[in-house]
Amino acid sequence: MQTSKFKLGLTGGIGSGKTQVANLLGGWGASVIDTDLIAHSLTAPGGRAIDPIRQAFGADVIEPSGALNRARMRELVFTDPARRVELEAILHPLIADTVRQEAELAQGLYIVFVVPLLVESGRWRQKIDRLCVVDCDQGTQIQRVQARSGIELATIQNILAAQATREQRLAVADDVIDNSARVSMADLEKQVLVLHQGWCNLA
Repeated sequence: MQTSKFKLGLTGGIGSGKTQVANLLGGWGASVIDTDLIAHSLTAPGGRAIDPIRQAFGADVIEPSGALNRARMRELVFTDPARRVELEAILHPLIADTVRQEAELAQGLYIVFVVPLLVESGRWRQKIDRLCVVDCDQGTQIQRVQARSGIELATIQNILAAQATREQRLAVADDVIDNSARVSMADLEKQVLVLHQGWCNLA
């Protein structure tokens, strides 16, 4: 990824509000590259990851529409770490390829890479100029994910267990956005705007 633009890594645990923050930054002129959205497109009907996933995991993880059955795959990979590694071996190179293409075409004030497992991967730190963590407590994360997608508590806990802890993320953050339950949307916007202005200056 040889782009000369200022590069921000944006991360946080499931339900922390990364997408909310990324949408604000995109609205203010940053180029947002979201690895979760890329993964969704790769596993949509006709997506580049569908055939290799079918070969590795069998047809029962693919819906009749041709898309990945995300609920079935979650059950598999968050109860069996070896299967998660197998899925990541298929998806991560395809995601990296798409990220590289999008970064080369980015025209915004700076580039925001939204990466849920940025801290865990170990591959991202040298590719970005600053790392911003969207932070909230685990109870709030669980409430938000249940309200948003109705995933069972046990599955959410398995996902949380596979992610870096709150403390691990905060320990490596250059910037932190507080998005706990007590923070209003207006307060969140104020925090993000101050940081955005600083990142524009760095860019």
